[in-house]
Amino acid sequence: MLAAILVPIIVVIVIIVIILLAGVGIYNGIVTMRNRIDNAWSQIDVQLRKRYDLIPNLVETVKGYAAHEKETLEKVIAARGLGMQAQTVEDSAKASNMITGTLKTLFAVAEQYPNLKADQHFTKMMEELQGIESNIAYARQFYNDTVLSYNTRIQTFPGNIFAGWFKFIAKQYFEIEEPEARGPVKVQF
Repeated sequence: MLAAILVPIIVVIVIIVIILLAGVGIYNGIVTMRNRIDNAWSQIDVQLRKRYDLIPNLVETVKGYAAHEKETLEKVIAARGLGMQAQTVEDSAKASNMITGTLKTLFAVAEQYPNLKADQHFTKMMEELQGIESNIAYARQFYNDTVLSYNTRIQTFPGNIFAGWFKFIAKQYFEIEEPEARGPVKVQF
């Protein structure tokens, strides 16, 4: 008689424990993914900071050779300032896209000055900038892949239940500019 009462209670307790353990696993998985996103973002931020630190030196070098290109140089510095002040992924992406565009213009200006292109300091900075740009592209891809996994986890069952309970929200991708803005840069003097 006692065994007949205990067996269903034990089964219910075991089921509750299994559900709780599964819930803890799902919650911890979502938190882990969220932390990976934060880590991936910090990696992008490190590369963007390197880029921002390199820009003033690059501008000064170009300024020495192309003093009359004041407007282009001011745009590069303004874009850098926006990037340094960015607080969100969306703001950082916009600033990064703006910097990319202004740097393309700066490089087009540099093409007009053979002595500048031959300058070893300028060449070294260009190589360093290319490396940073590659690192940014890799970090952006890793970040977006991590965001994809996280967003999928919190939008599919049973993760969506836990995401709703614990207020996990979807993260934004670090996107490049619109397709129509991806064309070649036109420089007119």
